[in-house]
Amino acid sequence: MAGYLIKDNKKITTKTFAEMKRQGEKIAMLTAYDFTTASIFDQAGVDSILIGDSASNVICGNQTTLPITVEQMVYHARCVSNGVKRALVICDMPFGSYQASCEEGIRNAVRIMKEGLVDAVKIEGGVEFLDTIKGILAAGIPVCGHLGLTPQSVHQFGGYGLRAAEEAEAQKLLSDAEALDKAGCFAIVLEKVPAKLAEEVTRRVSCPTIGIGAGNATDGQVLVYADMMGLTQGFRPKFLRVYADLATRMTDAVGNYVRDVKTMDFPSAEESY
Repeated sequence: MAGYLIKDNKKITTKTFAEMKRQGEKIAMLTAYDFTTASIFDQAGVDSILIGDSASNVICGNQTTLPITVEQMVYHARCVSNGVKRALVICDMPFGSYQASCEEGIRNAVRIMKEGLVDAVKIEGGVEFLDTIKGILAAGIPVCGHLGLTPQSVHQFGGYGLRAAEEAEAQKLLSDAEALDKAGCFAIVLEKVPAKLAEEVTRRVSCPTIGIGAGNATDGQVLVYADMMGLTQGFRPKFLRVYADLATRMTDAVGNYVRDVKTMDFPSAEESY
């Protein structure tokens, strides 16, 4: 099946995001954590690549996003950035990199931007981190917000369930989104919130919204690539559409390789010098 036809190869920027919202063109975002994968996604036409702190789960095998460090995020960001020519590259600020103080948040954002070669950073949370977000923006670093289910707060929430289903939390999310928008965030990720609430946020804010488990009225969508490629075993939340079964295909390929090595079918005479 043919993929999406890229209109042009011009570098996508935060201004491009704003223009896409004005024109009603949806934004397609995926995570990536390495050069090869990022290069493929960029060539396939994805608008934005997120170096998510989900690398903690996907790459490191941790149960949550909390253990991953700034150093690890910078490493993955640099790998991804080296493989991308067109897409807007965003890097998550990991847990502990901005919660302690505004100054520490700015310092770590500068490091991620400078050493990771990314186009922007993403921060979880609302008005509680507004001063930090403003400081990072003042340093010349674009910021993407993240509201709803914020995985760095998993222990506070008590799990990964739907957020803002109750009126009080929904109203706080709306006010947080408006505050982030007013502060200058170029986009806001809305994770695992009711579709009607995400639609209302999208209508109220001027910046694009990117949904994950937030319905289709947001200005774009993001998925963890390992999930949508069928590499993550046993993880099938309602919002996830699986586009390939790479786990099976890779398992079959490796099995065939092992068989060919053990039977001395590989390498053949034609594959030898």
